[in-house]
Amino acid sequence: MLPKVRAYLAALVPVLLVDRVTKALALAQLPPGIPREFVGKAVRFTLVFNRNAAMDITLGPWSRWGFAIIAVVGVVVMLRLLRLSAPSDRLRAAALGLISAGAIGNLIDRLRWDRGVIDFIDVGIGSHRFWTFNVSDAGVTVGALLLALVFSRERHHEPPSPGA
Repeated sequence: MLPKVRAYLAALVPVLLVDRVTKALALAQLPPGIPREFVGKAVRFTLVFNRNAAMDITLGPWSRWGFAIIAVVGVVVMLRLLRLSAPSDRLRAAALGLISAGAIGNLIDRLRWDRGVIDFIDVGIGSHRFWTFNVSDAGVTVGALLLALVFSRERHHEPPSPGA
């Protein structure tokens, strides 16, 4: 198995498993909408069902299936980027694996029922709260930041184009 494939799977599998387990625990242990303090008031667990996407982006009545299609297309794009990457490009592969894990984790929720994606991690100070999210969302965010870093390094190391 190529190093990039190992790195992709090493990022994807644990994040997807932790996402599924934590969502199952949230469903079993948390009453919807009632915060439970975890690290004081800064980090709470609050079970919510999100029919929209991050930052409450919506496609109206098409959100469930629209975001499901976007997730599938996103995973296909990540796999294409993986295929096009160098065999030893483990950092890029790990970033693609994190993004794929997040997309798949939330896709499972969208396909499973119409209530929306299970979100439960609630961070903030007092009434200033961030959007409630889950492990999949964290995987997508960290993966996207890591991928941006990889791309910026590549751009920084490219030889100047002729005529520049």
